[in-house]
Amino acid sequence: MGDHKEQPLRVGAAVRRRRRALELTLAVVAERSGLSVPFLSQIENERARPSTSSLEKVADALRTTAVELLAAADPACSVDVVRAEPGEPLPEPRVRSLVRGHHQMHASEFTGDHDAGREFQYRNDQLMYVADGAVEIEAEGRAYRLGRGDTLYLTGGVRHRWRATVSETRLLVVAVAEHIEAVRDRPPQ
Repeated sequence: MGDHKEQPLRVGAAVRRRRRALELTLAVVAERSGLSVPFLSQIENERARPSTSSLEKVADALRTTAVELLAAADPACSVDVVRAEPGEPLPEPRVRSLVRGHHQMHASEFTGDHDAGREFQYRNDQLMYVADGAVEIEAEGRAYRLGRGDTLYLTGGVRHRWRATVSETRLLVVAVAEHIEAVRDRPPQ
């Protein structure tokens, strides 16, 4: 009751829209991402589904994030339930968007480890919550070790990277969407 029919994310159209908005050719995106033109064409035409790593490469080439591309993959709904896949064991590293559509906030679940050398920098604030396992997050020259139930808040613009230190780690990342202009605290008048 209340759930709309769930459909797989169709990220290809979001990739194509972003590429065209930047007035880039597939060849330029291929060169920037290290992926082939035919593979990028298959992604845009929904004939191939990119891995997390490939989606991150495409996002970097398009000067955005995988989260933004996933969020743009589906139209916004005022109420949307994203269900866990029943009985699915935690697979190799992956990212799953917890919010579909174009909203003011994005939430993603990272399962397992990922490219620990990859640096992130979001325009707006974000919150990282360890649902299971443990992570080490490096931000502003310091390393933070977080375990199950711990959170870390990052102000927009802070460069950071993270890695899972325990197998079967689940990290939730909730961020204010890139298209939102955050209002900084104003000094009292």
